[in-house]
Amino acid sequence: MTEPTLTIKELAKYLNVTERTIYNLLERGELPGFKVGANWRFRKEDIDEWIDQNMIKKGRKFLKSIKNSKEKSDQ
Repeated sequence: MTEPTLTIKELAKYLNVTERTIYNLLERGELPGFKVGANWRFRKEDIDEWIDQNMIKKGRKFLKSIKNSKEKSDQ
């Protein structure tokens, strides 16, 4: 069975962002996708993994900022 793919419009709806946001992420190379002819497609599984990875990165940044704040207050 073939894995379903999402269009730009479907992905924007799935992520609750504008289509322009999707294009911006693509231009920066931050979003996993591939082109079929002139049209972008996205595997839902890849997008879900991308979401998980970005949540981990943001969590690490948040924890690092807390640690840095604590170190500054201890000085």
